Amino acid sequence: MTVRRVMPVVQSDEIQGNREFYRLLGFEEVMDLGWIVTLASPSTPAAQVSFMTSDKTAPVTPDMSVEVDDVDAAYAVMRDSGAQIVHPLQTEEWGVRRFFVRDPDGRVVNVLSHR
Repeated sequence: MTVRRVMPVVQSDEIQGNREFYRLLGFEEVMDLGWIVTLASPSTPAAQVSFMTSDKTAPVTPDMSVEVDDVDAAYAVMRDSGAQIVHPLQTEEWGVRRFFVRDPDGRVVNVLSHR
């Protein structure tokens, strides 16, 4: 399994303000679902940050996202290790397959692959 990118997910009630602020630093919008906006560096597309009001399809808001090349394999490894799965593996309508797992410090990690 290979990690493709890691990005913070910042819970925010000021998505529009953050979008404008980070555009000043050179970020460009790459995704906007209304409740989550992701901005990326045009020169280094894997350098991203997401701003989220709350996750509309999961019971908790993740603290970070980790994109992997094989989310099914990552899920099996986490499940078999006994890690706490917070949100089950599923395919979302916007084209990602993902699950949430809690790390040893209690942070929720959104592990995903694009389909």
